[in-house]
Amino acid sequence: MAAFLQIMEVETSRIEEVEAFAKRMADERGDAILANQATFTADRDRPGVYMIIVEFDDYETAMRNSNDPEMAKYAAEMTSLLNGPPKFFNLDVRMVRTGRQ
Repeated sequence: MAAFLQIMEVETSRIEEVEAFAKRMADERGDAILANQATFTADRDRPGVYMIIVEFDDYETAMRNSNDPEMAKYAAEMTSLLNGPPKFFNLDVRMVRTGRQ
């Protein structure tokens, strides 16, 4: 279970390029990636708006990832594919329910 989530809300008309970029970054970074999982979603009510949900073990790991100079280079490249700056949400996980509990 992730203990910290970072959600990036982005707007882009170039989502295929963003997804290709994310795949290339993951391939290049390999074991240096500190996130457990990243989920790309599309907002059904707002075309061109996407949420990228990144799961980390904890806040400290997420901040190590955010402060990595290599990640800063990737962030700048990704931002160039967006219609504007991403909006970030930093969330501590309090409870996770699965199934129909």
